[in-house]
Amino acid sequence: MQVVREALDDAADAVDVHADVARDLQVYCRAFCAALDGHHRGEAEALFPRLRRQRPELAEAINSLLQDHSMIDHLLGGLRKVLDSSDSTSADVTQHLDGISAVMETHFRYEEKVLAAALDELADPDLDLPTALGPLADVR
Repeated sequence: MQVVREALDDAADAVDVHADVARDLQVYCRAFCAALDGHHRGEAEALFPRLRRQRPELAEAINSLLQDHSMIDHLLGGLRKVLDSSDSTSADVTQHLDGISAVMETHFRYEEKVLAAALDELADPDLDLPTALGPLADVR
């Protein structure tokens, strides 16, 4: 998100947003959105079902995290619409970025709080971490 904010700071007006910044924003947004979508899909399809089986008491937390995934997807869709609109200004883009950043920060903090211990204890030798965590996985 910092890359997008820096590009917006460099733009002087709405024309610059589309002429100079839109190209970078589109590339960054599309790559970021694809990576985040892959991460969320991996959690939903591979990781969360295993956690539900091993730790059924986390079902409510997992449902909340899945709702966050849906909200983040919706917010990213709104950002894409603003970026595609010739009428958008840097303030419009910034407003969307602020919303996305707030939800993501809350989501990741909650996810760490409720899942960290369970993930450390997850006993599933068949779980492929790059698949479960998607493109955002930093598995070494």
